[in-house]
Amino acid sequence: MKINASGCFYTLCKKTTFVKIVSKAYLLIIILIGAAVFNLFLLYQDDKSGITQSYSIISIGDIKVKAESISSLVTSVANGNLEDSGELEKEIDKVQSILIQIKDGGKVNEKDIAKIPEDLYLEYNKVSSSWENFKSNSFNVKNTSVFDPEATNAINYVLQKNQDLVLLTANLERDLESLDRNFNTHKEIAKDLAECAKVIGQQSLLISIGEGENSQELLKEKNLQFEIGIRKLLQISTDDLDVKSVGQTHEEIEPIPRENSETLRKIDPLWEAIQLRINILEERALLSPEFNLAKNQMNEQKLILFEDIDLLINSWNDEITKEGSEGQIIIQILLIVDIAVFILVLMVIRRSLLPLELISKALSKVKEGVYGEKIDYKGTDEVGQLVDNFNIMSNTIKEKAEQAKKTDIAKDEFLAMITHELKTPLVPIQGYSDILLGEHLGKLTDKQKERIGIIKSSSETLLGIISDLLDAQKLDLGQLRMKKEKKNIKDTINKAITSLLPESQKNNIDLSSNLFDLEIEHDPDRIAQVITNLIKNSLTAVEPKIGKIHVSMEDLPREIKITIKDNGVGIPENHQRQLFKKFYQVDATLTRERGGSGLGLAICKGIIDNHLGKISVQSEINKGAEFSFTLPKSNNQKKSAINST
Repeated sequence: MKINASGCFYTLCKKTTFVKIVSKAYLLIIILIGAAVFNLFLLYQDDKSGITQSYSIISIGDIKVKAESISSLVTSVANGNLEDSGELEKEIDKVQSILIQIKDGGKVNEKDIAKIPEDLYLEYNKVSSSWENFKSNSFNVKNTSVFDPEATNAINYVLQKNQDLVLLTANLERDLESLDRNFNTHKEIAKDLAECAKVIGQQSLLISIGEGENSQELLKEKNLQFEIGIRKLLQISTDDLDVKSVGQTHEEIEPIPRENSETLRKIDPLWEAIQLRINILEERALLSPEFNLAKNQMNEQKLILFEDIDLLINSWNDEITKEGSEGQIIIQILLIVDIAVFILVLMVIRRSLLPLELISKALSKVKEGVYGEKIDYKGTDEVGQLVDNFNIMSNTIKEKAEQAKKTDIAKDEFLAMITHELKTPLVPIQGYSDILLGEHLGKLTDKQKERIGIIKSSSETLLGIISDLLDAQKLDLGQLRMKKEKKNIKDTINKAITSLLPESQKNNIDLSSNLFDLEIEHDPDRIAQVITNLIKNSLTAVEPKIGKIHVSMEDLPREIKITIKDNGVGIPENHQRQLFKKFYQVDATLTRERGGSGLGLAICKGIIDNHLGKISVQSEINKGAEFSFTLPKSNNQKKSAINST
């Protein structure tokens, strides 16, 4: 008899006991959660502070980038590119905004930045002052004229007249080509003049666009070379010129014939005018001295600004490192506190749950049928109350189990006695029914034979029910005997089929088989009882004239499988799991009409289990049912396929 231990235990335990345990567990969990949330909050704040300070440092570094941009923009505006004025104002405003946000805290480029620590106000003020000086110098560069007016006019004149000079020197070369070899020196000088004219034009152009590092030096050299050459051709002394510096010498050459000197006479006044402007370019730079001074001052202040920014960034990084070290110490302390709290909570939980573990083990024993064991726990808390209730429950269950055992014994004895007493009077009823039907005591009318036949049939049914009850009782008590012997399983199955052929033929039901010879160890009578029971169930499930029942065998590696399949009404899926339980009936009304105790399948399962086999069913409504069971076999058994119907 099974005892509902959990139900008894729940009845015996007070609800307040569980409430106290749950409340304590919740309190401990809340403590852990609170500590975790507090730590996460501190870590989040520390992480957020580190991120915002990093953005602040990045923003300070951006001032250097923007200072470089401002330097380029003010130079561009001073050169006349007024469209850059708007961009210049934007860059200046951005730097102003960054400095304000760093001082007071806020957002830069949609990112939160931290305000500067009070310990760094001195470095911040230096950056702010340097920025104001740089900004002031930038405005000076912006408002100062870039170019020297006289030098600008000179370069424009040289560039304008240089093309004429190049053309005239080329014509001079052509004028001298027709002269004899006595004028070869003249020809070389004319060639040098043409080359110098080209170089003067190139270097003047480079100076005008602000490129060419050595343009002024090269222009000065070509100016001297051209002057020496033109004087030699014009028969003018070169004693006042430094001819050695350009690799030439003082010399006198023959005058050029008048008919070949017309171009030379044109070059002389043109060169005189160009040389005057070249001398100005040699003495004065194209950029105005005021602009150069303002630009140099701006660049110097920019370097000071960069140094102050680097000082502020380094100081802030040192501050962050210092804070990080302090934060690490705080985190370590919090970690130690967390571990201590966690260990404390574990100890409390373990202390609270240890008795529950003992109760769980004791309940497992109760589930296995071991009753009466007590838990040794001396506490007076809510767990102690729980243990006391369990001990009371255990004693109660033990008493109930002993009473149930006595009741079961009495019930088994009564059932065995009543079934035996019921079976005893049925034997003479069946015997005298056969004598009467055999007309050994006199002739009977048809109506009398019919009534006596009903008596015999009813006694046989009652005898079958009583036999089922006895078998079921023996199964429960483990007293159902099996006489296993090695015999041909085909003969056993055929014996059961043959006994039911008259009933199947009477109702025009097709009962067929597909069997083969195979010797295995089994109880022929009991296996025949299983086959008979399953076929009888199929005979009641199929319709007369169209019903079909087929018995088949399947040879598996370690066992044989016997299947009884029909095309009857089928069994609902929700009933299939319960079929092999005692007294279970799919349709009680139908069963009563056709007879049966609800024990047949339970007995079949007991017999097959005793043979170490398995029995199962597969069925669908209106598609029939298929009952199968297996029987183990040995490896050296042989079979011969024989089909029979």
